[in-house]
Amino acid sequence: MILGPMFERFLEESPLSVMARATVEHALSAAALDALFQSTAERGYTHELLFSTTVDLMSLVACGRVPHVQSAYQQLRERVPVTLKSVYEKLQKLETAVSAGLVRHVADRCRGLITELGGTAQELLPGYHVKILDGNHLGATQKRLKVTRGHSAGPLPGQCLAVLDPALMLITDVIPCEDAHTQERALLDQVLPLVQPGDVWIDDRNFCTVDFLRGTARRGAFFVVRRHGNLTVQTEGEVSPEVETDTGWVSEQPGWICRDGQRLLEVRVVRVRLKQPTEDGDREVVILTNLPAEAADAAKVSFLYLKRWKIEGAFQELTVSLHCELNTLGYPKAALFGFCVAVAAYNVLAVLKAALRAVHGEQKVQHEVSGYYMVLEWALVYAGMMIALPPAEWEPFGAMSAHELADYLRAWARRVNLEKVKKAPPRKPTKQKPPRIKDKGPHLSTARLLDEAKKRQKSKVECH
Repeated sequence: MILGPMFERFLEESPLSVMARATVEHALSAAALDALFQSTAERGYTHELLFSTTVDLMSLVACGRVPHVQSAYQQLRERVPVTLKSVYEKLQKLETAVSAGLVRHVADRCRGLITELGGTAQELLPGYHVKILDGNHLGATQKRLKVTRGHSAGPLPGQCLAVLDPALMLITDVIPCEDAHTQERALLDQVLPLVQPGDVWIDDRNFCTVDFLRGTARRGAFFVVRRHGNLTVQTEGEVSPEVETDTGWVSEQPGWICRDGQRLLEVRVVRVRLKQPTEDGDREVVILTNLPAEAADAAKVSFLYLKRWKIEGAFQELTVSLHCELNTLGYPKAALFGFCVAVAAYNVLAVLKAALRAVHGEQKVQHEVSGYYMVLEWALVYAGMMIALPPAEWEPFGAMSAHELADYLRAWARRVNLEKVKKAPPRKPTKQKPPRIKDKGPHLSTARLLDEAKKRQKSKVECH
């Protein structure tokens, strides 16, 4: 494929934006998205507004290029054959299975690219496929819907369970739920079909249930989970000597998960006496696992559980860098679709980071590259690039194999100036808050406050 002079100009100024757009064409081609809708939707249908166009609309918002759906509609008005009212009606009726299918489709396409790039991160447990499970409640929305008006509490449009592959840094699956007050445990039946032999699932204590742990073990998989207080565990045998780690002192003991007095599943009970208490004030954490000791000793199990923060970091990036929670979308299906489009954009961003890792090294990218600044550059350049290089110019990237596109991405990653997307230096610890001053009036003049501060500083210097 021969790239024209216009491509070269954008590659010179913003190779990240070109990488992002080429990856989007490969992972979210219009034909594939429309086919996904046809195969996944049970009640929804396509009349005039294509599913691929709906994704394009929402992606403008998720990537921060426009603030809300109405402005995205105005930007793409020539491509949208229906009214804004029809767009909103489409969004509020999109089935959650379609939104979840979008995430899986994009993750599968991005997985192939990352593998071909050779940009996988260091494995947490070599020989095993580690997955991290966590839940995320969408933030409260504006009270635009008639049923929400007058309520003092904020209306929550739903929640999602998300599965992160830490080696690829991809969110591979989501399980959307329209009822934000549904207990996360009630969604675990939908997680079990995702469990494969050889997996290691790292979960928080909210997912520590007898049925889920037994179901994981029956599928030939393993778990590393913090014990829930309601779970009955019988320990037996000797406690191993404590081993000091960075976070505390670790020991383990054989045990059984029980229910109604019956032993159901043999586990290793790993205890960590923490050097610093948790936010809840806990000074000891109990972790349960069915991993064999030769694969991970007690210290390694403790290390694996600590890596749960990786999915918290993904949620943080989804919230700050990508606008996954749109407070203007009150209908649960619409809000969940917006979240899933943001997850798809996060997975595209994961491909760009993998390309950078393949060229510049994992440690440099992990510690120095900011996802926020990557998305910001993408958003700033996108509109002008799409005028100069319309959609038809990008179609060849959608038809490329993962191997072919990976070669381009790797070459373009060498041209990225990492200084433009460098993380800000760590903030210094917050100083003690100054005493609160009760002012006489409702307002202050900042200029006068600055002048008074200068006078005080000058008088201090003169005194010395």
